[in-house]
Amino acid sequence: MEIRDAVEADAERLATLTGAPTDVMRNLVHDRTVRVAEEDGAVQGFVSFDAQGRTVHVTQLEGETPAIHRRLLEEPTRFADREGMDVELLVPEHDEETRTAVEETEFDEHGPGPRFDGTHTTRYRWKPNR
Repeated sequence: MEIRDAVEADAERLATLTGAPTDVMRNLVHDRTVRVAEEDGAVQGFVSFDAQGRTVHVTQLEGETPAIHRRLLEEPTRFADREGMDVELLVPEHDEETRTAVEETEFDEHGPGPRFDGTHTTRYRWKPNR
């Protein structure tokens, strides 16, 4: 599996993975850091993130398997480690695939997160080895 920067041409596949409109995904590629997991020329998942203050916020994580999620989470944590920053990720209450992947990495549960459209989230944090 290869991880690379997303390009505008990936927007349609990202839209398919998320159910969001293609133009929203095109804007995501322009407005955030977005990395895609590609295998045999096909995008299997992606992670988007941005940095604010001393924290890297994972804004979206999509993939076809927990293994892809785990591999994609290496991208924001690698960036954060270089910069001495923490990483934060919100997981919706019924997203067991993402929760499993996050709990298999070095992220720790950090309490409840905000609600989105009535859905509860759990906040996870990763801290670099300082």
